[in-house]
Amino acid sequence: MDFREETVEGLVRQVRRREIGVRELVAAALERIASIDGELGAFVAVDEAGALAAAEALDRRLAVGEEAPPLAGIPIGVKDLEDAAGLRTTHGSVFHADDPPATADSILVARLKAAGCIVLGKTNTPEHGCKAHTSNGIGPPTRNPWNPQRTAGGSSGGTAAALAAGLVPLGTGSDGGGSIRIPSALCGITGFKPSLGRVPSGGDKPPGWPDVSTKGVMARRVRDIATACDQVVAPDPTDPASLPMPREPWRPGLEDLHPPARVGWSATLGYAPVDPEVRRVCEAAVERLAALGTEVVEVPTVFEADPMEAWFTWVGAANMRTFGHLRGTPDWERIDPDLRFGIDWVVDLGPDRVIAARDAMHRDAVALARTLADVHLLLTPTVAARTPAIDEWGVLDGQPEANWIRFTYPFNSTRSPAGTVCAGLDGDGLPVGLQVVGPQHGDVAVLRLLAVLEDELGSFAPPSPV
Repeated sequence: MDFREETVEGLVRQVRRREIGVRELVAAALERIASIDGELGAFVAVDEAGALAAAEALDRRLAVGEEAPPLAGIPIGVKDLEDAAGLRTTHGSVFHADDPPATADSILVARLKAAGCIVLGKTNTPEHGCKAHTSNGIGPPTRNPWNPQRTAGGSSGGTAAALAAGLVPLGTGSDGGGSIRIPSALCGITGFKPSLGRVPSGGDKPPGWPDVSTKGVMARRVRDIATACDQVVAPDPTDPASLPMPREPWRPGLEDLHPPARVGWSATLGYAPVDPEVRRVCEAAVERLAALGTEVVEVPTVFEADPMEAWFTWVGAANMRTFGHLRGTPDWERIDPDLRFGIDWVVDLGPDRVIAARDAMHRDAVALARTLADVHLLLTPTVAARTPAIDEWGVLDGQPEANWIRFTYPFNSTRSPAGTVCAGLDGDGLPVGLQVVGPQHGDVAVLRLLAVLEDELGSFAPPSPV
């Protein structure tokens, strides 16, 4: 079964009507992983026996007349920063490669399993989600299904590649600086980062990147994302930042769609150079939206300067807390160079500079709020450059090692709901993402515009699985 051709909602209907068994569905996903993923590198661990046992148990419950749960039988991959009972959580780090299996599920995984999902295994991630490429010191990198010589992005690159290649219909991700939106854009699928606190980051372990990183679900299409969000969005007492339950479920809000009356379009946010081909594809998509009747307002500047320094200082301080004790030891060189760079960035700054960074993030949130008071929703490119090669950081304005992810992290600093939809293909035949940013807690507004754009622009699938 090629899950590129199926929707989560359609698969659940088939399971409920007993047109397909849960074991049959899970076995098809396992077979596709076995046949394709050796070249792709999306999964780092697969629990075939556990997945089939869970599938058979759900089949038995359905056979005796038990009501099918909302996501009955949906096979999922779990990003390897997230605990799933019985599977090791490596965090993409050599320091956790031999850890014992997790004994309990994270809140997100527990809610998905309670809704009927079947965990197949863990998907690849860079070390502690530290960069926009999915490579680490444990195993091979994740390759882009559109072109295996290009990166799948990161840090939720394993899940994004698995979805784009049709290995699974649903998975988990997290987004602390673009880690759902970047790989979704590069792999040609829709991605969505909820408002901070919608999906709790509670449990016994404090969040790795507090106040900026958001957990979420990932799928190829926005309506499947909303369907899954309705099963996982709710507060938890172990996360004091978690938000109250929404007044209404999100999925029904994606019916009876119409284009928004007014949106903003910012090609640069005021500071970001953009590859001409990326800009061309995004502007063509924005013009399609305008043709539907939406007033598009040019927004030359949202932020007076690149919010990179404040965001980078904040997450660097969080990484310092995790790895700083290894500086000056032989183990320091075993850490991903990008992670080391971020820690070195903050090591001599002092607590006042870290708090100053948090203050700057507040000011960025105010600047965005003023923009959205006028246009309500904001469109930007998702990334600034074309999809980099598997072993390159990126090229922008002819400069290698350029910062090509500068459109995503500002909206982690502001805690905003934000998503990406495939705007079209560049001259190399690779996907280009268009980002949608909404006001504080305006998750449904973002989802609705993603759905309008998805319906207008169509869905995109790689010409072959790898």
